[in-house]
Amino acid sequence: MATRHPMLSSVSNLPHFFLFYTSCLLVLSSLSNHLCHGFRPRHFNLSTAATHWSNAGATWYGAPDGFGSDGGSCGYGESVSQAPFSSMVTGIGPSLYNSGKECGACYQVKCTKHPSCSGKPARVVITDFCPGGVCASDRAHFDLSGTAFGAMAVPGQEKLLRDAGNLEIRFARVACDYAGKTLAFHVDQGSNSNYIAFVIEFEEGDGDLAGVGLMETGSLKTTSNNEQVITAEWRKMQQSWGAVWKLDAGGELQPPLSIRLTSQYSEQTLVAKNVIPVGWKPGATYRSLVNFL
Repeated sequence: MATRHPMLSSVSNLPHFFLFYTSCLLVLSSLSNHLCHGFRPRHFNLSTAATHWSNAGATWYGAPDGFGSDGGSCGYGESVSQAPFSSMVTGIGPSLYNSGKECGACYQVKCTKHPSCSGKPARVVITDFCPGGVCASDRAHFDLSGTAFGAMAVPGQEKLLRDAGNLEIRFARVACDYAGKTLAFHVDQGSNSNYIAFVIEFEEGDGDLAGVGLMETGSLKTTSNNEQVITAEWRKMQQSWGAVWKLDAGGELQPPLSIRLTSQYSEQTLVAKNVIPVGWKPGATYRSLVNFL
């Protein structure tokens, strides 16, 4: 007759409710580990996600009713003062900037610990980088434009709130919504027939990008049989800096050019077909017919 292992015998003698309770704890522990380590399902949608608030520090820079700096380190230029950004922009500390890959991401910010705080959230877009001081020492830090900082105040008390200088705030990642505005591609002045770089603006939804690809309409290539064939394939672009992406084509580009965008947060893909036309020019801005929302 086989002898039961003493450990198995002791487990079998435990009350059933205890075994059930222990199993539930193990399942909950597993789920908690996923949640605490930033787990999210593929194609997670920010626009339908619950808002999760965290603590951060906040300062402001530039003119009291201004837009911080002219464009900042993301490369948006003068558009930060214009709709749809409308000066509601922020520089961000190293913990959230992610080497510029978070340029264009949207956050809600609010304050409650100063008498002039309204407690109501204001949405801002990352357009700049704040590399040192409290921006680097705080776990998370927003260096807001004067306009965005004042937007957290009780109406009429914007100056009193700005005079406070450094505040403790609450922040939450949210979807970007530009009221139906389509994607824009502003071609860098240094671009030419063999090299192209552009700033990508107004990405709805995630707002930030994980990758960008470019496809030419078609180019002639010689096969192993010395035949001339027209080929078209996606070519991976490199992040140059901030929201600027570039491609050194190694030969003359064949427009019109299609651009494929992959969002950083939800990994969604979108194609702006033939958005860079034949006869494109450095310094010009070209608008697509599509956006993520």
